[in-house]
Amino acid sequence: MNSGKTQSIILSSIGNGPESYLESIGSEIRRLFGYPTIIAPLMDDIDFSYNPQRDQYHSTAILTRLAELAPPDALKILAVTDRDLYIPILTHVYGEAQLGGKTCIVSTHRLGEGISAGSDVERLRCRLVKEAIHELGHTFNLKHCPETRCIMHYCRKIDHVDRKSQAFCRYCRVLLQDELNRVTESTSETPPDGTGGDFTS
Repeated sequence: MNSGKTQSIILSSIGNGPESYLESIGSEIRRLFGYPTIIAPLMDDIDFSYNPQRDQYHSTAILTRLAELAPPDALKILAVTDRDLYIPILTHVYGEAQLGGKTCIVSTHRLGEGISAGSDVERLRCRLVKEAIHELGHTFNLKHCPETRCIMHYCRKIDHVDRKSQAFCRYCRVLLQDELNRVTESTSETPPDGTGGDFTS
């Protein structure tokens, strides 16, 4: 039985993940997706995903475990870590998401490229927020966008992350709204507070 209460998006720091950035990420999620966010610990140890040959952590395995740990009222889960993430076909990833699924993860490990320790906190925060929104967008069925300024653009290099904006292009914005409407209808829950009108040029 549905109580009419809107589900929340859970933000969770893993290991030595930068908890100080979670509020900024949560603020952007509420602005762009309209859903409330909750900061909550879900997982402390991700050693099960560690690959000693690569000295990296397999992000897909982490996503599977996060989905198993998801509370009943969690619409989506976004995890943040400082560990170096990979998937087998790539040397590394800034993050990964279950397309149309429940979980996603981002890492600060590579996002600090070109930033000396403590020298530009705002630049790192901006990069992390962009990649967090990007991965969360995938969980709402958004795919990579060819528009280089769109937050859903696929970034192969760190300067690509810096170049794109913190907003969806008009096309992705329409697709996201369609998905948000579908989620609302399928769960028969109260619609989120509404999403902002931010678009890329």
